[in-house]
Amino acid sequence: MIENAYSIAELMACVMARNLEDGEVAVMGAVSMIPMAACRMSQLTHAPNLSYISGGSGAVNPFLDPLVFSSCDEENLRSEAALALPDVILLEGHGKRFDVFFGGGLQIDQYGNCNLICIGDWKNPSLRGPGTVGLPFLPRSGRVIIYTTSHNARTLIEKVDFNSGPGFLDGPESWASKNLPGNGPALVVTPLCALDFDEETKIMRLKSLHPGVTVDQVVESTGFKLVIPNSVPTTPEPTQIELEALRRVDPSGIVRNLL
Repeated sequence: MIENAYSIAELMACVMARNLEDGEVAVMGAVSMIPMAACRMSQLTHAPNLSYISGGSGAVNPFLDPLVFSSCDEENLRSEAALALPDVILLEGHGKRFDVFFGGGLQIDQYGNCNLICIGDWKNPSLRGPGTVGLPFLPRSGRVIIYTTSHNARTLIEKVDFNSGPGFLDGPESWASKNLPGNGPALVVTPLCALDFDEETKIMRLKSLHPGVTVDQVVESTGFKLVIPNSVPTTPEPTQIELEALRRVDPSGIVRNLL
């Protein structure tokens, strides 16, 4: 029996896993401990036919028991197959090859655009990021699940300094004008809450509050005006089945000790 105590990062993994369906194909970037855990626990529970590619290594359905710190770790290559990184990027750019793309950024704005390039002027930035790799192809995937381990007004801002991972661009009109094959960002998971996007304005909307978090806390920690429904539910806590699957995948507590 697994004790019911859980960490915020484990709750985030469960929220992501609940949004994955059997038979889907997902892909993620390098620093993806939480999405990797979400995919593996989904395979062990409700989505045994889910497939995912650990983008950094190109590994297809890694046998991650235990979980590793990065999708670039060579342990990922104990997998069903492995692709070269250029091939992974070509698949990401093709469109309609991936049902789910996990993405994030140094900055994430109200329309779900992500920035992994720099903070400030790109010619003279105050902070350089790791770069884009496959992130520009977010809008070519079926849907995007965005995640961040830092929910504050520096990370969640009104407009990104550099758009390296397009969300709904500048809103519904600019998004519609591009006629992109994907459906755009569907979910944002943070240490405070889960968010989705208003169907008309494409602005980020509060979907659920993690246990113990208030609407005021989320509003104060966000650098733009969120869409706030009249009633906001509490994010369901991890079930016994979810925790057992997660602890089997992550016995050393990489996700548990992340936040």
